[in-house]
This record gives sequence, structure tokens and C-alpha cells, in this order.
Amino acid sequence: MSKKVLILAGDGIGPEIVAEAVKVLKALQSAGAIDVVLEEGLVGGAAYDVWGDPLPAETLTAAQSADAVLLGAVGGPKWEPLPIAKRPEKGLLGLRKGLGLFANLRPALLYPQLIAASTLKPEVVSGLDLLIVRELTGDIYFGQPRGIETLPSGERRGINTMVYTESEIERILRVAFDLARRRRRRLCSVDKANVLECTELWREVANRLAGEYPEVELTHMYVDNAAMQLVRAPKQFDVMVTGNLFGDILSDCAAMLTGSIGMLPSASLNERGQGMYEPIHGSAPDIAGRGIANPIATILSVAMMLRYSLDAPQVAARIETAVSRVLDQGLRTPDIMTPGMRQVGTAEIGDAIVAALAEDV
Repeated sequence: MSKKVLILAGDGIGPEIVAEAVKVLKALQSAGAIDVVLEEGLVGGAAYDVWGDPLPAETLTAAQSADAVLLGAVGGPKWEPLPIAKRPEKGLLGLRKGLGLFANLRPALLYPQLIAASTLKPEVVSGLDLLIVRELTGDIYFGQPRGIETLPSGERRGINTMVYTESEIERILRVAFDLARRRRRRLCSVDKANVLECTELWREVANRLAGEYPEVELTHMYVDNAAMQLVRAPKQFDVMVTGNLFGDILSDCAAMLTGSIGMLPSASLNERGQGMYEPIHGSAPDIAGRGIANPIATILSVAMMLRYSLDAPQVAARIETAVSRVLDQGLRTPDIMTPGMRQVGTAEIGDAIVAALAEDV
């Protein structure tokens, strides 16, 4: 039975990088490796320009009926003057909430071919392979009350609320424990339990659940120390799990350990295994339309889609192998360019990955 994939290219470089990922999907489809139906929709600034809404009802409905969603990126300076409720990022948050995508998986894997592209010393990052599990539908991004109010004195005050229920915490921690159990069996829970009651509860739940996963070693780390340790000794981590705000920051920090944020995919999953897949970088409006954006994170997001939502892990591994082969060929977009390599554009990388897939038959 065919699987339905909704394609949401979005804004900025989104259409360029998604085009290369779709090229990979169609190549696999033509080869008979997968059976998918691709549909397209609008989200973010592109949707606002057409419908006056960053998440039109038809886009959300199409996403809810799909087996998986492939997203490019949203946002850009063009839409920054809009009210917050109409900005492109609200489309992204609405998709996460509307699909119940509570578990965000962000791997940080350093390809050995790109060790020179990292700003850290080779001995610090060589062999890096960690996974950050970020809770995605709670925390300060969704908590109430929120807003900007005017005090009797006339001064304005901004309000955001960090809040988690015990069930929300348990749900994301179980995902992280299960993933750690299938990896190297180490789980680091990141919080700020010394000053934030919300994360004090987080730590209590983590300790309670640890008894159900005796084969997994659970440790705790305050978020400020975790940020430092990611730069100082990142290979100490296997799986890290944390809330929405801390995970947003730490995953971008981890991304740069690998040489470029343009290399890292992500998966956002709900309880049914339905997922949205996207590169963790933004819309990069400064390079949009120039044909130099790195599409590898988006293509690797397709690999995660095949592994987690489309039940095709062997095909996912083929994509990952193809990416490695292209890096072996010395092809590089500007963000991962190092001396001695050959700089190419977005489409050339996509074509090379498709060609590498064709060799792996």
C-alpha cells in the first residue's frame, strides 16, 4: 500500500533543498525501492502570501492525513513586521501542535570526511555520534499565560510560562530511554532543577522511570553545564533528553560540532509514529536563490522518514551510504568546503547522491 508524503517546501532556501530531497525520493520510487505518493502544500511565509495565514486549514488537514511530512524551512525578514500570530514560525508551531509531534530527534553525527570542517580539534570531535531528544509541544513556547502587558505604572512586561505536566515528561523520557536502549545505553537528562521547579519535577520523573530501564545508565546535568560539556567533551554523550527550550539551544550547539548545521536532519514524531522531517537549519534568506545551500540535511531527513515513519530502514541506510560516498568524492557546498575539495552547488550535490544511490543496487 502506498504511503502518503506531504511536501512543504516553505520559505528561503526551503524550495531549493526540498527539490533535491524530492529528487532522491523519486529516484527510489522509480527503482521500486519505495511506494509513496507525494503531495505538495504551503506553510510559513509562502502560505501567508497566498492565504493570509501561515498554516492554512487545508495544509493542516493534508498533514494530518499523511504518513509523513517533509518540511524545508520557514521564515525570513520579509515577514518579520507581521503580528506574531501571522508570522511563518507560527505555521511551524501549529503543525507540531496539530500533529501532536511531541518527540524531536536530532542526531549529531560527524562524518569522518568532514572532520576538518569542524571548528573543534579533531581529537575532540572524531567519532562523534550523539542524539538529542527534545520535547516539542510543551514548555515555555506553549505555556500560558503569555504575552505583553502594561502595568499600572505604564511600564510594559513580557510574560512566558515554563510548564510541564508529569505525563508530558514521562512520555518524552520513555522515547529517550527506548532510543538509548537501542544505542550505547547511556541517557543524560538535562534540566535546571536547582532553580526551576518545572525541571525539578522533570528530574523526579526521570529517576522514577529509570527503574524500568535497568540496562540504561541515567545521569543528570544542568543545562548550562551541558552546553559547556558539548563543546569541551561531546563524545561523553550518547542520548541527551531535555525540554523544548533547552533542546532548541543545545541541538543547534551540537550541530556545529559536526562542521555545519547544513548536515543535520531531524525527526518530529507523535505517538502513532507519524512524523515531520526537516533539516534543523533555518530558511537562510541571505543565500536563497543562489543555488549554494547544502541539501544534505534535508536528504538525510528523508532517510529518517524512511526509518521512523515509512518502515523502510534498509532504504534509509542506502541514502546515508550514498551521502558518505558523495563526501568521499570530495564534493562540497560552501558551508562544508575545506582545502583540496571541489565546491559545487545545491543541485550538483543532489544529482551526485542520486547517482550514488543508482550504484547501490
